[in-house]
Amino acid sequence: MNGPRVLLAGGGSAGHVSPLLATATQISRLAPDSEVLVLGTADGLEADLVPAAGYELITIDKVPFPRRPDGAALRFPARFGATLREVRALLRERRIEVVAGYGGYVCPPAYLTAAISRTPYVVHEANRRPGLANRLGAHRAEAVLTAFEGGSLPGARRIGMPMREAIAQLDRSGRRDAAVQGFGLDPDRPVMLVTGGSLGAQRLNESVSAAAERFTETGAQILHITGRGKTEGLTERPGYRIVEYVLAMEDAYAAADLALTRAGAGTVSELTAVGLPAVLVPLPIGNGEQALNGQEVVTAGGALMVPDAELDVDYLLEQVLPLINDTPRLERMSRASRGFGITDAAEVMARIVTSAARRA
Repeated sequence: MNGPRVLLAGGGSAGHVSPLLATATQISRLAPDSEVLVLGTADGLEADLVPAAGYELITIDKVPFPRRPDGAALRFPARFGATLREVRALLRERRIEVVAGYGGYVCPPAYLTAAISRTPYVVHEANRRPGLANRLGAHRAEAVLTAFEGGSLPGARRIGMPMREAIAQLDRSGRRDAAVQGFGLDPDRPVMLVTGGSLGAQRLNESVSAAAERFTETGAQILHITGRGKTEGLTERPGYRIVEYVLAMEDAYAAADLALTRAGAGTVSELTAVGLPAVLVPLPIGNGEQALNGQEVVTAGGALMVPDAELDVDYLLEQVLPLINDTPRLERMSRASRGFGITDAAEVMARIVTSAARRA
């Protein structure tokens, strides 16, 4: 095998796994004789998604950095040392030439082992406020790449978020009518997409369900992706379509004229790549990264943002309902959103990773 031997590290959530797999696809296309391995954990989304995509998954234990002086802190050195030895053996036995990390529990041992063994590694940070793993890894990285501007990682440059080609190259207008009909809705009426991600968002689900009848009375339609197991208490009606999960999100994006969503890095990046106007509702917990992720596209005019606590039936009826029926405004927002989006991040990252392997 003459192609690069690449280890992609990341997992736990779709925000790490999706860009990882998008990059893997482009590496395989760019260097068909490459060997791409994925480092993850046995209990993250990668356990299902990576093998399903045709890539070999190698798992290590999840060893979180201790936050307080307790029993876990006392056990941490031995457990972390064990993961370092595992990853070091992996790099040596599989003759890995470059490591690329996307954040998460598996990245600190991957970055540290790569640095010790003088294997080049590349960091990709999805959020404007970087996570601990990438903050630690950025200082010795071959390249530090980000989905958004304005982060705090040294030497970072924005390339966007690696994403599936079906989304990055989506022709929304060309596919809209077929996509709308595919969800059992009317192509002649506007559609609002509602999604809180694969796990759903209770605030979005409850507020939208309560306002749905008023939306449909005005001629608007709703495609409501609730999250798995989150449809209890919700009732479909004409113009209000409820589904738990959509595997091909490009179909949902194509069907929609407006989206009401959380502001995860992957979601914001995909919305702007396809030019879909949005009302962003940042997750109210965590370190505030979702509000930061959506800030620039809101400033650019491609989206609105409302705090989670302020999203209720009144807000939907007074602010969102007029918007879904205002075609000229939606068109302006779409252009602004598209202007902020980046569609070739997976290809760019694949080139950077394979180039680092060649230099090694």
